[in-house]
Amino acid sequence: MTTLTDPPKESFRLSMLINDTRYRSLTFQAIAAVALALAIWYLGNNLIQNLRAAGLNISLNFMSDPAGYDINQRLIEYDSQSSHARAALVGILNTLLVAVLACITATIFGVVAGVLRLSNNWLVSKVMAFYVEIFRNIPVLIWILIIYTIMTAVMPGPREFRGDNATSSMVLDLFAFTNRGIYVPMPFFENGLFSNATLNWVLVLLVACGSWYATRTVNQRAANIQANTGVRPKTLWINLAIWLVPFIALMFIMGLTWEVPALKGFNFKGGIKIGGPLIALWFALSIYTGAFIAENVRAGIQAVSKGQTEAAAALGLRANRVMNLVILPQALRVIIPPLISNYLNITKNTSLAILVGYADITATLGGITLNQTGRAIECVLLMMLFYLSASLLISMVMNIYNSSVKLKGR
Repeated sequence: MTTLTDPPKESFRLSMLINDTRYRSLTFQAIAAVALALAIWYLGNNLIQNLRAAGLNISLNFMSDPAGYDINQRLIEYDSQSSHARAALVGILNTLLVAVLACITATIFGVVAGVLRLSNNWLVSKVMAFYVEIFRNIPVLIWILIIYTIMTAVMPGPREFRGDNATSSMVLDLFAFTNRGIYVPMPFFENGLFSNATLNWVLVLLVACGSWYATRTVNQRAANIQANTGVRPKTLWINLAIWLVPFIALMFIMGLTWEVPALKGFNFKGGIKIGGPLIALWFALSIYTGAFIAENVRAGIQAVSKGQTEAAAALGLRANRVMNLVILPQALRVIIPPLISNYLNITKNTSLAILVGYADITATLGGITLNQTGRAIECVLLMMLFYLSASLLISMVMNIYNSSVKLKGR
C-alpha cells in the first residue's frame, strides 16, 4: 500500500524575482514604484532648494489677506475686503455652477439630437446631423466668443426699458433680457425656520430628497406586486401627493415670496442676475459638448439589436414607449462610459471663462490673486488640486451609476 505525498517545496532564491513568472511582475512593479518615488523626491527637493536660493518659501498665509477686487457674479456674500480664500471660494462655486448647468443641458441636447438623428424623417435626421458636424468641429472657444458677442450686440440695454416710449419691455413684467444679462425673480422666505437663508434652502433640499426616497419606495413596492401578481397598482397620484403636499406645506409655513427685478437708475435692481458671461459660457459648453453626447447616444442606440425593437413592436408598444422602455435602458451601458469623459471635459473647459470675464476659479485664484500676491506656485497647485478633486468626484459618481445599470452576471 502506497501513499501519495506532496512534492517538497522549492526554497526561495533571489534569482526567482527575475526568472520566476510568479514574482517577476511584482519585481518590476516594485522597481517602478521606487523609481517614481525617487523622481518625485528629486523634483520636490530641487523645487525647495531653488525657492530657498531665491529667498522664497511655499506658504498659504496670503490667502487670509484682503483680496481688494470685486466679483460681479457670485453665489455667496463677498466684497473687496474679503480674503483671497473667500474670493477663491466664490470662484470655485462659480465653476461648479456653470459645470453642473452645462452638464445637464448638454445631456438634454445630446440625447434629443442623438435620438432624432436616427429618425425616419429625412429632414429631421439631416438637421441633427448638421448640428453635430458643425458644433463639434469648431473649437468651443470660438462658440463662447460668438455667443457673447451676439448677446452684447443684439440684446437691448437697460436704458431701452425706461420711459413711456421704451423700445423694450420686460416679459410678463417678471423677466428682463438685456445685454448685461438676464434678470429673473428671486425666491425668498419671509418666515424662514432659520435666520440663515442658506439653512432654509438646505431644509427644502432635504424635503425634496425625502420625497424622492418615498416615491422610490412606492415604485419598488408596485414593481414587487407586479412581479408577484402580474398587475401593477397605480402610483401616479400617490407619487404626486408625496412630492407636492410636503413641498406646498413647507412653502406656506416659511412664507415663500418673490423679489421681482425693477429698473432703478442705470440698471435693474433686485431679483437674480444671470450675467452675460455666464450665459455665453453655459450655452457654448452645452451645445458644443451636446454634439459629442449626441454621437454617443446614437452609437448606444445602434448597439442594441434590432430584434429588441421588433419584439417590442410585436407586443403592441408605441415607438416612444419602445425607445423609453426598451432601447435607451440597454443603450445606457454603451453611452455612460464616454459620457463620463464628456462631463470631465465640460468641467475642465470652464477654465475658458476668463475669456469673457466670468469669475471662475481660474480668473480669481489663477488670475487676479496670483498677479496681486505673486504666489504663482501656490495658486497653480491649489487650482490643480481643485480640478483633480472635481474630476475624481465626477468619475466616482458616474462609475457608481455605470455599475448600477450594467448587466449583472450570475
